[in-house]
Amino acid sequence: MTSVENKAKALLELHRPGDPVVLPTVWDAWSANLAVDAGFPALTMGSHPVADSVGRPDGEGMTFLELLTRVRQVTDAVTVPISVDIESGYGLEPAQLIEGLLEAGAVGLNIEDTVHSEGKRLRTAEEHADFVRGLREFADAAGVHVVVNARTDLFLRKDGEDADRVDRAVARLNLAAAAGADVLYPVGWHSDADQRRLTSELTLPVNAIAKPGETELSVLADQGVARISFGPLLQFALAEEAKRLLARWR
Repeated sequence: MTSVENKAKALLELHRPGDPVVLPTVWDAWSANLAVDAGFPALTMGSHPVADSVGRPDGEGMTFLELLTRVRQVTDAVTVPISVDIESGYGLEPAQLIEGLLEAGAVGLNIEDTVHSEGKRLRTAEEHADFVRGLREFADAAGVHVVVNARTDLFLRKDGEDADRVDRAVARLNLAAAAGADVLYPVGWHSDADQRRLTSELTLPVNAIAKPGETELSVLADQGVARISFGPLLQFALAEEAKRLLARWR
């Protein structure tokens, strides 16, 4: 088994409902080393902080090649498994995405259902599942079980009625699970009741977003979450602290 295969296996095994893995969201070699030195066993790279770090807007404002350049810098700097937010796929085919990620040393990915290159439309549930299926098929063909984190933006976008949004998210993400996802990510801020519904009704481990300085790990663990990431919020928090320090010198 290759080093990449071992890392993919190790990343997948970290996802335990009720005992969640915390994957600090990093954007460059410096932030990756910071998180690894703090003792975290794996990391995720978020599109928003990576885009900010190269002077591009989030929402596929950077190219996949720019993203991969940053990914390679991180995988060269640290030895832990790395998962990468590939937004909605940069208009590329699953085969191109898997090939690029594996060549850059990544062993996991987030794929969202907002298609930035097509007016930010929401993929249908079937389209999203088909895209996940393609990613799984090409990863399997490459011999690496890339950890696929299927994300829905229903809660961020607030599409449709509030009353059945959890139902629609569950149906959408369970289709992605059947298509080959490993983790399901109903990104957004949920009530305790909704979070518990999501972790109980979704058929795979659930990813939740957290605010580094506010969210309690024990609460998300009790709600049955299996994976925690920060999106751009770690970078935002560090930026605020940097502003505070720099203000002393104006």
